Amino acid sequence: MGVFLAPMAGVTDLPFRLIAREYGADLVVTEMVSAQALLYENRKTMDMLAIEQAERPVAVQLFGRDPQVMAEAARLVYEKAKPEMIDLNFGCPTPKIVKNGDGAALLKNPKLLAEIAAAVARAVPIPVTAKIRLGWGGESINCVEVAQRVEEAGVHWLTVHARTREQFYSGTADWGWLAKVKQAVGIPVVGNGDVFSPEDAERLLKETNCDHIAVARGVRGNPWLFQQIKSWLEKGTKLPDPTVEERVALALRHLRLKVEYAGESRAVREMRPHLMWYLKGVPGSAQLRQRINTAGSLAEMERILNSLVD
Repeated sequence: MGVFLAPMAGVTDLPFRLIAREYGADLVVTEMVSAQALLYENRKTMDMLAIEQAERPVAVQLFGRDPQVMAEAARLVYEKAKPEMIDLNFGCPTPKIVKNGDGAALLKNPKLLAEIAAAVARAVPIPVTAKIRLGWGGESINCVEVAQRVEEAGVHWLTVHARTREQFYSGTADWGWLAKVKQAVGIPVVGNGDVFSPEDAERLLKETNCDHIAVARGVRGNPWLFQQIKSWLEKGTKLPDPTVEERVALALRHLRLKVEYAGESRAVREMRPHLMWYLKGVPGSAQLRQRINTAGSLAEMERILNSLVD
């Protein structure tokens, strides 16, 4: 049983993946990468393929709707980055993705979705995995059919986020469908959705019989959750929550890693939500929100964070 870092746009970049692995994630997945942009050799997109040895095993997640383009992009990813796996995004709910027919929009066309999976599986010598949702909406839940199709297409395992596209991230994840998918296929199934504590992870596994767990929003600013889940499942031991000092120390380290990776200006801007996640519930952090959101330099960010523990 593995505890994985699920892909999240704007979150699972190289610095965060390194931290997630260090804190116990068994597998990390990149932010979703546009297959089309890769073939155009878009510089920003190519930069997303940067992988360091310390974060392996890693999966690169691709999105797109053309089987041939996806297969070519997968070959390029394999040649350039040599990840352990390629993951296919059939679940992203954001309007700018689905309006182009990508991400969760493919759940409305299971035949094309399976063609993409088969084309990519034929194109590369490494395992190909896929991530889906339950379906487009409550009246069109088709995750069991989609799961069976991707299994036939040669997908190595399947991650299921137990919400529909219409739900986005609202309401509660319906784990009952995870159990149905698990019963319907022979490949491993990774359960995803509403895992915010070790107890959540334990319940998901017991209720669904899933093989692995992928954690997303629960680890934003809280990579300690990986260790907590594994300790609870493997030893029945409840690890304590991090102290304020530990939160601030890791936030600072993450910030500095990001500066190394992306440069100071971009890092300071993109780390703002991460810092608020690290500081969630820390006394005095709400008052710092405005300062964090307007800070323009690494030194200023460091001063703000250190003020919480001085």
